[in-house]
Amino acid sequence: MLKDAAAIVGIGETPFAKKLEPDEKSLALSAILAALDDAGIEPAEVDGLASYTLENTDEVEIAKNLGTGDITFFSQVGWGGGAGPACVGQLAMAVATGQCRVGVAWRSRKRGSGRRPWASTAEDFSIAGAWSRPWGLLRPVDEIAMLTRRYMHEVGATRDHLANVALAVRGMANANPRAMMYEKTMSREDYMEARWVSEPLCLFDNCLESDAALACVVVSAERARDCRQPPALIHSFAQGLGRQSHAMLNYWCEDPLTGPAWACARQLYRGSDIQPSDIPVAQIYDAFTPLVLFSLEGYGFCGRGEGAAFSEDGALELGGRLPINTSGGGLSEAYVHGFNLINEGVRQMRGESTRQVADAESCLVTAGEGVPTSALILRR
Repeated sequence: MLKDAAAIVGIGETPFAKKLEPDEKSLALSAILAALDDAGIEPAEVDGLASYTLENTDEVEIAKNLGTGDITFFSQVGWGGGAGPACVGQLAMAVATGQCRVGVAWRSRKRGSGRRPWASTAEDFSIAGAWSRPWGLLRPVDEIAMLTRRYMHEVGATRDHLANVALAVRGMANANPRAMMYEKTMSREDYMEARWVSEPLCLFDNCLESDAALACVVVSAERARDCRQPPALIHSFAQGLGRQSHAMLNYWCEDPLTGPAWACARQLYRGSDIQPSDIPVAQIYDAFTPLVLFSLEGYGFCGRGEGAAFSEDGALELGGRLPINTSGGGLSEAYVHGFNLINEGVRQMRGESTRQVADAESCLVTAGEGVPTSALILRR
């Protein structure tokens, strides 16, 4: 059984910036070497690799340049922002079943200085995009804006509820020297006066554009006892794609606002001794502020349609009922397809976060809501 059989024992990352000079392979190798050093494990011991299908670096180049031994397990996970926890979870399964002994998951991306696929209307989009982008929904933000407008109409959510998310994570980043928004404060008035990107979503409802690479190291729970850092045990892992899901907009679902997170959560908690009421801190994928409200509902912290109200009264801030994205997340630390949420979850379990939740014994880490997704529950 996977429960607590594997652990994250090393994390590493490059600086976060709008533009970094090294190429994506160099950035990836820097992050992986930092994670291995953090764990006290030599590169030659690595025999498992996992990354995203959208990753521009591949297993062969990473293994050769890192100086690994034989690689006996490798995988890639699709759907961009939905992939991060699944990369770690698949390594955990490989370790637990003996397919590898030391696994490395990574994400390297130059989103800040690279081109965007929706910059050209002539771009060849996926089947999912064919149902939306020819009619003007060219960017992910346009699709999420439509879901957000429906959510506002159905449950009475307002821009103040979206601001609750943006302000909570900005406050976390303001204490994190690694964050792109470190010491860059934001008021509710700043949020309300920001320019539109796709109504009802403004500039501060959108994630940052970042260059960076991040990595983590996964070994067995037994091996973890001998590593340099306290382990973050991988207590539960799940992936989810709900019945009749359709990327981003979920046109064919009975309820478009119950996205893949709901299917993922059912599986996650089925294999877990830790339930939503036991979780004191969460790293919730935040490419856009409304995704946090949707995920609060999907992962069982409140009922359907109650995510907006849940965010009130500082609930998502340090000291609130569920502090989220304690390093600043994709909105205010950096956006690297959510991998920084994994590393911050590990820091919470080590007691090393710049916004540490006192006595936190477990942490939920989620990938993107709206696409085939994944999640982890970490524990000390």
